[in-house]
Amino acid sequence: MPPPNELNRTDLAARLERTLHKVWRRRGVAAVLLAPLSWLYGTVHALYAWSYRLGLLRPWRVGVPVVVVGNLYVGGTGKTPLTLELVRALAARGHRPGVVTRGYRARSADVRIVETNARAGDVGDEALLMAQSLQGAGVPVVVGRDRVSACRILLSVHPRCDVIVSDDGLQHRRLARDFEIALIDERGFGNGLLLPAGPLRDPPARLREVSAVVCHGIVPPVRVYSPRYAMQSRLGDVRSLADATRAITLDGLVAEQRRGSLRIIAAAGIGVPERFFAMLRAAGLDIEELPLPDHYDYTINPFLGRQFDLALITAKDAVKCRAISALATDGRMCVVHLQASVDAGLIDLIETRLVPHLHREGEPAHGPSAA
Repeated sequence: MPPPNELNRTDLAARLERTLHKVWRRRGVAAVLLAPLSWLYGTVHALYAWSYRLGLLRPWRVGVPVVVVGNLYVGGTGKTPLTLELVRALAARGHRPGVVTRGYRARSADVRIVETNARAGDVGDEALLMAQSLQGAGVPVVVGRDRVSACRILLSVHPRCDVIVSDDGLQHRRLARDFEIALIDERGFGNGLLLPAGPLRDPPARLREVSAVVCHGIVPPVRVYSPRYAMQSRLGDVRSLADATRAITLDGLVAEQRRGSLRIIAAAGIGVPERFFAMLRAAGLDIEELPLPDHYDYTINPFLGRQFDLALITAKDAVKCRAISALATDGRMCVVHLQASVDAGLIDLIETRLVPHLHREGEPAHGPSAA
């Protein structure tokens, strides 16, 4: 059992993360104090963007259409579930998609194909989750900080791929794209300020440039300049971490808890753990909440010293827990997958852009964009 101070540091990190998101909800004293850093961030960001607009730097085309999924609000808006839903929908319509992603917090900076038996620490938890989720559909996932190199590797290994979906690439302008999606959730733009005084990686005016805006759940009023689509998410069945064939519906678990007074703890190392907890409570479960820092690696077992009969974790947490024998073999550990759905009209719109944008007149299929 790790020393109590290590568990305390984990709890402190989660508390600090939640406090930061609370600070970002309004323009209080902290936002005022951090404003100079935000102005610096905004200046550097604007120079970077204008270098592409003026042609000083040129985005790089990779030979197939590219769809970029991103957000303005840092972390936790639901990009990975949306990416998975888009890829499945495109595959169902006869396309052969591939996925590239940065691999946040991956130990290796190398560009690599994500194998389903990879370690989350090497490729990133979200990249591994996507590779495992798309295994049955035969969709390749490549991780790399340089999205252009990632696309090249993907196409060299899977030359039949005819569309690439880039997860979290809105700010990576070097990769030319044919369709941009900005995802907004219930937090909207927070206090409307750029990092670090606020939560925004791009100013709200960035929405003028995107191809579509996807609203995840109930979103506060925001000015949208592009076609707007709705995304809904719901929780699926509850499955044993040790044996995925053992499953129960959420309704069944609610009934089981009421009959047997099950003590259930819910843990989430995601951007917005409160969303996961709220969905479990809305389903009728009585839970003890255990919010963890985003991308928590579970090297320190957060369940030690806690009394419970069942632990519910997200799919993003599960890819890390499976690599830790004490958790992987604990029969109390269960995974609740998130299932996303998006307006079919978004897929229709994407398809209209794929073929016309593949070969623009006067522009090479590979190499720097002419615009």
